[in-house]
Amino acid sequence: MNVAETNTVAQTVTENIKAAHVFKKYGIDFCCGGNVTIENACKKAKIDQAKLISDLENIDQVTDLNHDYKSWDADFLADYIFNIHHTYVEESIPLILQYGKKVTKVHGHHYTELSEIFRLFEEVAAELGGHLKKEELILFPFVKKLVEAKRTKTKVDTPQFQTVDYPIKMKEEEHETAGEIMRQIAILTNNYTPPEGACNTFRAYYAKLDEFEQDLHKHVHLENNILFPKALALEKEVR
Repeated sequence: MNVAETNTVAQTVTENIKAAHVFKKYGIDFCCGGNVTIENACKKAKIDQAKLISDLENIDQVTDLNHDYKSWDADFLADYIFNIHHTYVEESIPLILQYGKKVTKVHGHHYTELSEIFRLFEEVAAELGGHLKKEELILFPFVKKLVEAKRTKTKVDTPQFQTVDYPIKMKEEEHETAGEIMRQIAILTNNYTPPEGACNTFRAYYAKLDEFEQDLHKHVHLENNILFPKALALEKEVR
């Protein structure tokens, strides 16, 4: 997006709701206190205006190219999932919880579904927190061992879980649980449609929830449909 330092914070967010996430990251109020220029907001917050404007200008940058994920080796794909999707989840959860807490406190008396939406997201946040760590500490390292064993034509030690099929089934079940929770949130938010006249924080909250679900779908697809079958085939071949 095109950004001028003379634009107000509120105008910038109105033009593109994703801008709200940038302002939130820098601690700039884009809702009730948004009627100040970007220049003055940066001065008040004592932050680098050029860096903030650069972040704003790149919020719509396309990062997901048409990669041929199936052609990637399993270890490379695991690293990609960690660097892109795990990082996204870990960075997004605190932001969404901040939005949700504020919006529920201010508007929950009128939009009673907000309390349930917030509760459900807390649930999916807790679910994914443990899920990611188990992948990073257990499943992904073993996938890399399988790849290395194939490359070097060596044996791989039998893990404590015996076969990769066991942790994979657990991850698939957890994927289903997280997906079902997000489906419930989508229903309660009318597919992430904020009410007419909603404030910028309300709009940013729903937009971020929508983005989170879309990322989750891609994340699960890469694991369930590409990485996990590769891991199962590798284990069978190596052993």
